[in-house]
Amino acid sequence: MSSEDTNPETTEPTARAVGGTEYSWCKSVVTGTGITVLTLLFSKPPDFPFLETALHYLQNSHPILRSKLRFDPTTKNFSFATPSAATHKEIQQFDLSSTNEILENLSGFDAHIPPHHLILEHELNRNTWLNPNHPLESESDLDHDFDLFFASAYTLSDTQWSLVLRLHTSVCDRSSAVTLLRELMKLSGGGDRGIQKEYESEGKVSLGIEDYIPNGKDRKPFWARGMDLLGYSLNSFRLANLEFVDANSPRYTKMVRLQMNPDDTERLVAGCKSSGIKLCGALAAAGLMAARSTKDLLEHQMEKYGVVTLMDCRSLLDPILNCNHIGFYHSAIMNSHDISGEEKFWDAAKRCYTAFENAKNNNKHFTDMADLNFLMCKAIENPGITPSSALRTAFLTVFEETVIDESSKQHGKIGLEDYIGCSSVHGVGPSIAIFDTIRDGRLDCACVYPSPLHSREQMQKLIDDMKTILVKGCNTIDCMET
Repeated sequence: MSSEDTNPETTEPTARAVGGTEYSWCKSVVTGTGITVLTLLFSKPPDFPFLETALHYLQNSHPILRSKLRFDPTTKNFSFATPSAATHKEIQQFDLSSTNEILENLSGFDAHIPPHHLILEHELNRNTWLNPNHPLESESDLDHDFDLFFASAYTLSDTQWSLVLRLHTSVCDRSSAVTLLRELMKLSGGGDRGIQKEYESEGKVSLGIEDYIPNGKDRKPFWARGMDLLGYSLNSFRLANLEFVDANSPRYTKMVRLQMNPDDTERLVAGCKSSGIKLCGALAAAGLMAARSTKDLLEHQMEKYGVVTLMDCRSLLDPILNCNHIGFYHSAIMNSHDISGEEKFWDAAKRCYTAFENAKNNNKHFTDMADLNFLMCKAIENPGITPSSALRTAFLTVFEETVIDESSKQHGKIGLEDYIGCSSVHGVGPSIAIFDTIRDGRLDCACVYPSPLHSREQMQKLIDDMKTILVKGCNTIDCMET
């Protein structure tokens, strides 16, 4: 065998078909939902040769990051094609004039919004996974192979730079994005020698989440599956939505930020603990109450809203996957809640969380996985089955677990001032998705939404109202009741 035959670049990559959940994300990303972005703000010029080396070794350590998405137009199926080793990862660099030109050309550009924020929105709408000449058309326009991982750097000023990692959500859930950030920070302190020693090449891509579900946990009788599908479909027609501002124009993902000071955050966390719930329940309740307050309704009138809670299933799989296992291993649980103007915050928060917890205890995250994936794809194929063809499948998406992070000396050493991680939602999905973090004791949520279906003013008011509800809730006696 010649040396050319053994060259990783000429060897045929190994391939595996995408799983059911991964397939739904492949369909979703073409419409604009599921572009995962992690953006880092620096006050010191990035060391690009070092960062490219670090990203190269991360791709070797996590094979899914060096894989390509392959689409077969004959079978309409997707697969991951993985070479035996990663090629050099090049960061696309934009100088100050190029960055300013991008910012000035953004739809809805607002000079009062920080450039770092606008660059995040820009990257959330850079959809590499569709034909740029035919935006928002079907996956039949895809080339046969697409990278799943991209890196860009923007010069925001003489003292600020933004590094952006953009990934296809089918290979990067929120836990994976957190892992990538922490590993990149760890590598930034080790030097090239430390990187090469720790991150050896691995050749095999792991299976999809469906292949790791414990035996019998996803079992559901045929008639029960049919009834659940019918129930989800009929229930969706009864769900209320935030008012749509423009349901006809092309859509983009935008973001507003919900931030709380350390004292309010501490009280909120204490209130959740004393109530026996997780923060996701409080965020969901605040969102529902804020949404209903936008309607001209009598106090006693009820509105029913849909809430999707995403949970990391790694610890529940067989075999158990560790938190550093890159891929998409989240599952969704959907609940609906009736909200009136007489609702008390902590009552609503307990109800939101208890409904999720009961569904989780009944294995809904496994038994309903295929049903929700199927309905998600059907909504993409038939937008008319959703209100105003808006592709809104729920009002709100939250995560079961909050990301907890603390700044380190390494952050200061490399000049890391801020970072935000979230995913796009302007295709199929909720009106608002909340990516919550408690960083240095402060609640910091990236709240993404589809624009102009919803306006920035509308969503900023919603988030401001949510914050008011959360802060007031923490200052009531209710938060100390069990």
